[in-house]
Amino acid sequence: MERAPGRRALGRLLEAVLRSRAEANAVFDILAALQAEEPEEVQDAVRVCSRLFGALLERGELFVGQLPPEETVMAGSQGATRKYKVWMRHRYQSCCNRLVELLAHPSFPVRELALSTLMKFVQLEGAYPLEKPKWEGNYLFPRQLFKSVVGGLLSLEEDCSLLLSQFREYLEHDDIRYHTMQAASDAVARVANGHPEVPLTFWSNAFTLLSAVSLPHQESGVSNFYVKHAEPSDKWKVTHLKLPLSLCKKVLVIMHDSILPHLAQPSLTLDFLTRAYDMGGAISLLALNGLFILIHKHNLEYPDFYGKLYGLLDPSVFHCKYRARFFHLADLFLSSSHLPAYLVAAFAKRLARLALTAPPEALLMVLPFICNLLRRHPACRVLVHRPRGPELDADPYDPSEEDPAKSRALESSLWELQALQRHYHPEVSQAASVINQALTVPEVSIVPLLELTAFEIFERDLKKKGPEAVPLEFIPAQGLLGRRDDLCAQHFTLS
Repeated sequence: MERAPGRRALGRLLEAVLRSRAEANAVFDILAALQAEEPEEVQDAVRVCSRLFGALLERGELFVGQLPPEETVMAGSQGATRKYKVWMRHRYQSCCNRLVELLAHPSFPVRELALSTLMKFVQLEGAYPLEKPKWEGNYLFPRQLFKSVVGGLLSLEEDCSLLLSQFREYLEHDDIRYHTMQAASDAVARVANGHPEVPLTFWSNAFTLLSAVSLPHQESGVSNFYVKHAEPSDKWKVTHLKLPLSLCKKVLVIMHDSILPHLAQPSLTLDFLTRAYDMGGAISLLALNGLFILIHKHNLEYPDFYGKLYGLLDPSVFHCKYRARFFHLADLFLSSSHLPAYLVAAFAKRLARLALTAPPEALLMVLPFICNLLRRHPACRVLVHRPRGPELDADPYDPSEEDPAKSRALESSLWELQALQRHYHPEVSQAASVINQALTVPEVSIVPLLELTAFEIFERDLKKKGPEAVPLEFIPAQGLLGRRDDLCAQHFTLS
């Protein structure tokens, strides 16, 4: 490949093009330098292009309006000035296309410089639009150029997380956030429709970009613009797609506080959340947060919600990463006094049965949870005290029944709590012994216990001051076999 012009040569070419239109052909040499192999030469060419087309935009020497084909204009009878502006506009378009390609350059300094140059052009095109306004004062954002930038950041092959971290500084502006959402939505739809299997790298890039968008909570606070003045809008699109499990978890984690509050129609996420809730495991636990918001704030009617919540109670719930979030939401869902007694009894019984094999850190949270259910619903106290009740040869509760109404929990008892009173850990034994006394009306807050870990319990036990040393022998031992009249000394000797 022919060596690209040096920095000084590029500077002379830049000065020549800006000084006289007769030297316009020198632009080809500048654009050719963008194809150089050495990263330093590419960076020099990018800087020159930034100065060149930045000056041309400010001077109004690029064609404004729908860009016609270059061959048609050059062969026509239009004036020299029009031909020059159309020709130079095509060179500017070629430069922008090459800069988008450089977003995937192996050298990160080149990618970073290409991104900053493209964003500079976005700002300049906003100040000096290349399309004619439809009416006076019409806001013109360079959507096509910005869409190309976002498309370059959402690569299908390259991990652009480092470059996206540099893009975060532009997301401080309200108009950039808005158009990023629009461009990303279009890019995701285009890639999802054009590829039967979307690469995980693309999903990772899309999540990194969208999760960095922090939307304003109040419309009146929208005032920080990157390009002129932007008109606020509440039309945010939600794309319903089948996401990989790893990405689905990330989306669900931020769904309740970073996505739902900013949607004009939060109900659009219903299909996505219900599909996630039906998947089971950790995905279902994470989907609870979003469903909780839709149920309580947007009057969502979800059929058999408590039946599916009951089905989530299995031994793994005490060991999953999102245990605290699940029990916090379960406590909210079971706080209504209008729930039927059989339903609350089924949850209490299922938790008590699972508690038999739960670790101590989970038991210290589950036992107060069960007692709070009994406090809220006095009709369920027959599980711990049933006067004139029948003698039971076996537990009527059916743990394999998926329908809480058919589990016969209300006919059973919480004998598991009595068994846990003999637990090896004293704090667990003490927590289980609460049912031996009358349950007070004020509930016990489980919030401090939700994040409790085995390490914290161990550290707390180490800091406890034990009793004074207990004497084990009132006569001091003498010798290895004791005194002469001891039994060992009578039958054994050391030789």
